[in-house]
Amino acid sequence: MSVERTSAEHGLARHNELLHAVYLWMMIGLLVSAVTAFFAANSPVVQSALFGNPYMIWFLIAVELGLVIVISAAIDKISVSAARMLFLLFSFVDGLTLSVVFLAYTEASIAATFFIAALTFGVMSLYGYFTDTDLSSAGKFLFMGLIGIIIAIVVNFFLKSPMVDWVVSAIGIIVFVGLTAYDTQKIRQFGEERADGDAGQPARLAILGALSLYLDLINLFIMMLQFTGNRR
Repeated sequence: MSVERTSAEHGLARHNELLHAVYLWMMIGLLVSAVTAFFAANSPVVQSALFGNPYMIWFLIAVELGLVIVISAAIDKISVSAARMLFLLFSFVDGLTLSVVFLAYTEASIAATFFIAALTFGVMSLYGYFTDTDLSSAGKFLFMGLIGIIIAIVVNFFLKSPMVDWVVSAIGIIVFVGLTAYDTQKIRQFGEERADGDAGQPARLAILGALSLYLDLINLFIMMLQFTGNRR
């Protein structure tokens, strides 16, 4: 009995360490993005470089998608330091892209909306971690919703319909609220199934988890801005 209890306590400690590392790196990524976005938005030279060329924003988005794919696909093959550097690079590039938020909305509304998004994120992440309900089936529908949102955003880039923007944002809030719980549960399951590998495995899993939750929170924040943000 004592052996089983010791094993269970070791497993719980391992999961807690992984979760702490995930949130630590997510916060580091958010800080890098926020600082980058703020200074980029207040630098005429950077803004001219970013938005003077209509294709630059698409280039940055393509770089972000490429980094997400590389980190997700190669997480078991690259070193811990490489995984961390790629995540920090992604956070920096995303900060450049997000600088438009500081130009479009007031700082007060950005802060208020981020607080609401972070609170919602926190509640759903706790639910995903502690719930006994299997969220894998819901995750499939949420992923399909995510694909639909991406397609709608690309199409509406040319249509420029405010109504489509509103609908996409409303659906996006629901999708990313659900994905927050789903991704958190998936991180917990990764800790149970894969964290006993090589010495660097937990650290790499922490980066992958941080990337997933970072994307959930940032996208939830952006979708909420459509409703709560005050434009300049």
